[in-house]
Amino acid sequence: MALDAVHLLYQRVEDAQQRFKSSPLAQVANALEKEVVVSSVFGTNTIEGGALDEAQIQYALDLDPALIEEEQQRRVVNIKAAYELAKQECSQADWQPTLAYICSVHHLITEGLVDENNVPGQLRDNPKSKITRVGDGEHGGVYKPPQNGRDVAKLLAALIEWNQSLARQGVPALIRAPLFHLYFEWIHPFWDGNGRVGRVLEASILLAAGFRYAPFAQANYYLNHIHQYFALFNHCRKQGENTAFVAFFLEGMLESINRLHNRVNALVELLLFRNLLRDRHESRDINPRQYAIAVELLNRGAPVPLDQFRASPWYKVLYNRLTSKTMQRDMRQLRSLGLIHLDEKDRLWPGCIEPDAEIKRP
Repeated sequence: MALDAVHLLYQRVEDAQQRFKSSPLAQVANALEKEVVVSSVFGTNTIEGGALDEAQIQYALDLDPALIEEEQQRRVVNIKAAYELAKQECSQADWQPTLAYICSVHHLITEGLVDENNVPGQLRDNPKSKITRVGDGEHGGVYKPPQNGRDVAKLLAALIEWNQSLARQGVPALIRAPLFHLYFEWIHPFWDGNGRVGRVLEASILLAAGFRYAPFAQANYYLNHIHQYFALFNHCRKQGENTAFVAFFLEGMLESINRLHNRVNALVELLLFRNLLRDRHESRDINPRQYAIAVELLNRGAPVPLDQFRASPWYKVLYNRLTSKTMQRDMRQLRSLGLIHLDEKDRLWPGCIEPDAEIKRP
């Protein structure tokens, strides 16, 4: 890709970042943070063969660490720990990755995981009897990264210094982060966990430059374009160039930031609607039963078949001693106020979500 095209992508990402920073993040920061952590842990873990879905990841992250026994759960808890280290370390002014930091990230990511060669936090040094190879035929071939521990350490030190030099020259994080990621993976300095560590390092450089949420969310872009992601490592290595990977990264950041911006707007809309329901209840425009119905639909965040909703035990309790006419009147009033919707498929929706099927009018 031509440098002019990369420059245009860079400007678009910067513009998207400025719009995102000006959005009402503070109002929904906690909810957004939780969503991003789970989805990005899923992304980076799945790239490396992790088997847990997002619900299982959330369950593992909510567990008491002392109760973690399964290796799949340990993998995701380790990634979360590396994210926490990144957020803590990268808040310092003029922060850049160091060897100690890289080894600390690797230690957190691989601690407690079974691998016959890997030692958490320790660089790779191949014995003559064991050769490390990276890649596969499907994504451009297999190559041998440096095998000798002294070479690995020297190359990694050079990469760290090069990044610091670029930073001193004013090269922006949006360029340095993917370059660091690319060259780190070529060096492949550890026995295990290089992909997960490389993505955290990329995110760390971006965090230090003021990017929020998107640095970790980028893992989902890589997962969704996994074949291109892996193929570009080999393509750039063979061609002796790096612009294709930088452009790929920038496309991902643009998509990630825009998606996060849309999610912030949606979360704010949900928050405002929740406040509206509370105000309607406090002003007695709706009764406690109606308030409970509207809040339950909002909490579900997805359409619910009307029959299924009415069959819920909590719903039956609401109308245990009341007539069906009262029940129908409550529903009719909620719909007339626009606080719930009923579509043509007899599904109930929260009033703040536009149904994907035609709405039945009261």
